[in-house]
Amino acid sequence: METSPPLAGPFALGTFSAGASSVGTDAAFPGLVTGDHVLDLRTVPELQAYDSTRALLERWDDVLPLLHGLHSHGAAGTPGERLPLADLRVHAPVEPRQILQSGANYRTHVIDLAVAHEPANGRPAEQVRAETAAMMDRRAAEDQPYVFMGLPSSVTGPYDDVVIPAWCTKPDWELELAAVIGRPAFRVPTEHALEHVAAYTIANDVTAREAVFRRDMPEIGTDWLRAKNAPTFTPVGPYLVPAAFAGDPGNLRVTLRLNGKVMQDETTKDMIFDVARLVSYASQTVELLPGDLVLTGSPAGNGMHWGRLLRPGDVMEGAITGLGVQRNRCVSEAA
Repeated sequence: METSPPLAGPFALGTFSAGASSVGTDAAFPGLVTGDHVLDLRTVPELQAYDSTRALLERWDDVLPLLHGLHSHGAAGTPGERLPLADLRVHAPVEPRQILQSGANYRTHVIDLAVAHEPANGRPAEQVRAETAAMMDRRAAEDQPYVFMGLPSSVTGPYDDVVIPAWCTKPDWELELAAVIGRPAFRVPTEHALEHVAAYTIANDVTAREAVFRRDMPEIGTDWLRAKNAPTFTPVGPYLVPAAFAGDPGNLRVTLRLNGKVMQDETTKDMIFDVARLVSYASQTVELLPGDLVLTGSPAGNGMHWGRLLRPGDVMEGAITGLGVQRNRCVSEAA
């Protein structure tokens, strides 16, 4: 297997349980990832009260200095139990209460989708591209991102199978940068929005393309419940990389490989609205809580563009600069 790219910064945070391939009932625990080992934070006296990464995020301003201190002690001087990463099962790194999803937020992606969805007897492709580009320019100028809600029940781990429902005929991938909320955020201005982001992680917003638009009720528009929220449709992780380590969220490379072939390869520079504007916009309506995820949209290169949608047996590998790699196999829903 190809070596995974390094994580940004000296450590990351994750959720683990005993047994790398186990699906048993061992309790999941928060762990500090350093190299190929994980420090079980349940065994660290100062952090025993925090039984999940979400609990840690709820006191992030207090916890982050403690995590720095644990790392600076080194393996020999660190209190608590260190476990080989290879011996552990890696779960989604956080259980969000809310998922805010950004639609149509990458310029090239929106153009490609508009062309793909145009009927065979519709407008010429160049006309669609020009009109879509003009629409996005207006959106950027008017500062109106498109944000909708996802369900936490769709979240699965970074190495778990993605189950394609029997009814789903056009499953597609959408690799995305996800901002993880630390400090609660309600009606925060753009210039202070990133102060509420504790970490970043990877999310794959798998979508049933045939369910996006309600053909029986076109005046209602999109059906995000059915299109995006089947169980396992949102692989998250592998880890939470603190925002201080992740670098500029507006200049990270997003790459998805399907069975080893690169399908998405774009930087977050192509975003129409950056992370700060998305977090601020969502917070004008919703109080964002520690552990919540703000998905920032997917770049060009989805299956609709390639004319190649997901099939059982496919393996998706999603990477974002400094955040690691997730690998998910697609399987059919059991009869």
